[in-house]
Amino acid sequence: MAFATVIHLEMNLEGNRRIVCGQTTTDSTDGNIETGLSSVDSIVFTHKGSAEEAAAAVVNADLPLASGDVAIHCVSGDVVYFQAIGQ
Repeated sequence: MAFATVIHLEMNLEGNRRIVCGQTTTDSTDGNIETGLSSVDSIVFTHKGSAEEAAAAVVNADLPLASGDVAIHCVSGDVVYFQAIGQ
């Protein structure tokens, strides 16, 4: 199964840049945040929770990316909020 991603905000920035904000629910320890962008220059994310995360999610890719899918490594079942900028 794939991670389930919901986009909450998409906005055009200057030129051909876009910003996308959303959340991804993980179903395994490795997968992709599907941003809907064609390329990703930067991404910021955090997990949802009521306490500290013992094993925090990490980006498993080198930025910038030529695709809109950002590989992460996390704990299965995490909900991850993200903000990505790209094209």
